Amino acid sequence: MIIAIDGPAGSGKSSVARSVALRMNFHYLDTGAMYRAVAVGAMQRDIDLRDGVALREFSKSRTIRFAYEEGEVLPSRVYFGDEEMTDHIRTPQVDGAVSLVAGCPELRGDMLAKQRMLGSKGNYVVEGRDIGSVVFPNAALKIFLTACVEERARRRSFQNEARGLPSDFEKTLQALKDRDERDFNREIAPLVVAEDAVELDTTNMNEEEVIQAIVDLATEVRDRVCGPDGGADDDNCKGLPEIGDEYA
Repeated sequence: MIIAIDGPAGSGKSSVARSVALRMNFHYLDTGAMYRAVAVGAMQRDIDLRDGVALREFSKSRTIRFAYEEGEVLPSRVYFGDEEMTDHIRTPQVDGAVSLVAGCPELRGDMLAKQRMLGSKGNYVVEGRDIGSVVFPNAALKIFLTACVEERARRRSFQNEARGLPSDFEKTLQALKDRDERDFNREIAPLVVAEDAVELDTTNMNEEEVIQAIVDLATEVRDRVCGPDGGADDDNCKGLPEIGDEYA
């Protein structure tokens, strides 16, 4: 069973998805971290972040994997090839770069294949910007998280402060507006609300309320559609269309 959680930057997808995975005893797959790992590796090598062909060739030569501690559902480390990227992917610099990387159609084909491979079997909570619309369109439950941009900027500023990173609300607000413009209007797999997604506006909700709302929905879907084990042996990619020429 796949629980797909999509939404714009700063909507709380990552922290909510992690908590939902813990409560449902599902694995957590952070597709945003995958693009961030490519962005970090490319910047370290001075690869043009707008050069989709170069990014694709760079990514195709490396695997992306998540390391889990024994018995844990949340990954503790992320690796791109042989390099651990865990401590490098959540910085303001990468925040500003990742949408350029994610917007390259040539790279997205390779990343789509990697994401489907990682989430093909088992129970997963997967978050990103096109999970329900493109990556796993047959997900058992699709959630679209949103909030007003000012609230998202406040949350992102607080996160940066908590990590000891520079935090300027006005700059963060403008960066999120710019990110929204790119994500909603990119040519390939733009940020959209999937037709059968449940849309949650979290502007006036605290994190616990959001988590509980998704857990309640997921529990109902699991019990009604997938059975008590969540369909753990199912192939989550069965019947999906082939990755198209638009990613060539």
